[in-house]
Amino acid sequence: MSEVLNHECSVAALYLMDKAHAPEGGASRSITNENVAPLLQQMLGEMQNRGQLAAGIATYNPSRPNFLDVYKNTGTVNEVFKTTRKRKFQEILQNYAGRAGIGHTRYATSGQDDPRFAQPFERTHGRLWKWFCFAFNGTLANYPELRDRLLSKSQYHVVFDNDAEIIMHTLAQALQGENEPDLKDVMAKLAEDFDGAYNIVFIDGLGRMFASRDPRGIRPLCWSVQGNLLGVASESLALQNLGFTDIQHFEPGEMLIVDKDGYKMERYAPSPKKARCFFEWIYFANAASVIDNQSVYLCREKCGKILAEEEDIPWDENSIVVPVPDTAKSAAGGYAFRANIPFSEGLLRNRYAGRTFIQNDDTRAYAVRSKYWIIPSVLEGKKVFLVDDSIVRSTTLRALVQRLREVGKVKEIHVRIACPPVLAPCYYGVDMSTVKDLFAPEYIKSGDPLEPTPEVLEQMAEAIGVDTVRFMPLRRVAESIGVEEETLCLGCVNREYPTPRGTELYQIALREE
Repeated sequence: MSEVLNHECSVAALYLMDKAHAPEGGASRSITNENVAPLLQQMLGEMQNRGQLAAGIATYNPSRPNFLDVYKNTGTVNEVFKTTRKRKFQEILQNYAGRAGIGHTRYATSGQDDPRFAQPFERTHGRLWKWFCFAFNGTLANYPELRDRLLSKSQYHVVFDNDAEIIMHTLAQALQGENEPDLKDVMAKLAEDFDGAYNIVFIDGLGRMFASRDPRGIRPLCWSVQGNLLGVASESLALQNLGFTDIQHFEPGEMLIVDKDGYKMERYAPSPKKARCFFEWIYFANAASVIDNQSVYLCREKCGKILAEEEDIPWDENSIVVPVPDTAKSAAGGYAFRANIPFSEGLLRNRYAGRTFIQNDDTRAYAVRSKYWIIPSVLEGKKVFLVDDSIVRSTTLRALVQRLREVGKVKEIHVRIACPPVLAPCYYGVDMSTVKDLFAPEYIKSGDPLEPTPEVLEQMAEAIGVDTVRFMPLRRVAESIGVEEETLCLGCVNREYPTPRGTELYQIALREE
C-alpha cells in the first residue's frame, strides 16, 4: 500500500492446562515447560503488522508474590523484548514466566511515546478475582459517553483518557461483590454498554482467563487447542506457526473461558448483525492468515481478478502489471493472471527505510524515494497497470506516480485499486483520517452514486497524475471475500455504519467539514 493505514492493535493469549485435550481428529500432546512467555513473544512478533508502537505481555504464576505481572514498553516487539541482546532477552522471558498469559501489540493516535499507554493494563486488588490484567483490539465508538458517565460519579477520575482505561474501570465494576462472578455475566454487562469493536483477552489473580469477540464480530479472533496448550490470537498465522493445527474462529458474541482444569465456549451476548471489517481481508491481516474460514491471500487474488474482469482499457504487448508492494502483490498477481499479461516488480520495497513523519512536499518526496526502489529497466516505455489495495489520502500515491514518470520513464500509468473508494472514516479501530483528509469524498459527494461515474474517474485520474484510475466495484466486494454482503462492515466505502454511535459520529464529522 502506498499510504500506511494503521490498525489499533492485536491480542494474544496462551494457557497451559493441567490435562491435555486432543484436537478433533488428532492426537493430544502435553507441554511440560510451565512458561508461555517465549511463545507469547513469538506470537506478538507474528502479528507485528497490526501495531508497531508498543508491545507487552501479562503472565499468571502463583509461585511468585506477584501472581500477575506485566512487562510492556513502547517500540516494536523486537525492541521491547530486547531480542538482539540474548542475555537480556532470556532474562525477560524468565522473569515473566507463567503458565498462562496474554499479549498485545499497539498502534494508537495518542500517547505514542508513553509506556503507560501500552497494554496489557493491570488493575491490582487484594481480592484475587478483582485483580486482573486485560488487553483489547478495536475502538469503542461511544467512548466519550462512557467516559462522561463514569466521571459523573462521585470522585471518579480518568488518567489516560482512552477507551482502554474505560474498559478497565467497567470490568472492575462488573467484578464487584463478595464472591467471584461468572465471567460470562461480566462480559454480558459490558456488552450492554459498549458500542464498537472490542476483542478482549483477560486474566485474573485466580488464574481464570477469557477471550471474547464483540457481538458484531468487527475484528477477527481465532483459537485452538493442542494438547494441554490453548491459544487465542487476532491472526490465525500466529497460532499456525506455534504448531496449532485445528484453528477455530470465534463467532460474534462468543467468549472462551479457561482455567487450569479446562475450557468452555460461551455465548455472552446475542449477535444482532454480523459486521466484519472487509478491510481486514483487503489490507490489514497477514496474507497467510485465514479470517472466519476465508483465506486472506485468495481474497486479495480474487480482487485482482475482478479488476481485470471489469477492465475497459485494452491491453497490448507493451502492457505490464506492477504492484505497489507489499500488500497489493496478490491482487496484482490475480489481475495479471486474468489479463494474461506480464507481472513485473518494477517497484521494490525498501525494508530498511526508517520512519518519516511527512509534513511537506519535500519530505514526502524523500519518503517515497527511501521507501520504494524504482527499476527503470523494467518500466521504461511500458504501459503500466499499477495495482494498489486502496487510496486513502492519495498524497503518497501522487508522489510515487511522479517518480514513476521521472525515474521509471513509463509511457502510461493506469492505477487499479483493489478496494472501492474510501468515502468515510472508520470508528471501529482503523486510523483512516477525517472526511476532509480523504481523497474520494471531494469527488463523490454525500448523496452521489457510490460507484464513481466516468467523469468522476477522469477527474480523480487527473488529480493523481495518471492516465486512468479504476476501483473495485462496491457490488463485488463480498464476492471477492466469499461471504454475504450483509455480514460485512462497509462503513468506510458506503457510509453505512453497523452501530448507532458510528452513524452519529459520521453525521458529526460531516457537520464539521
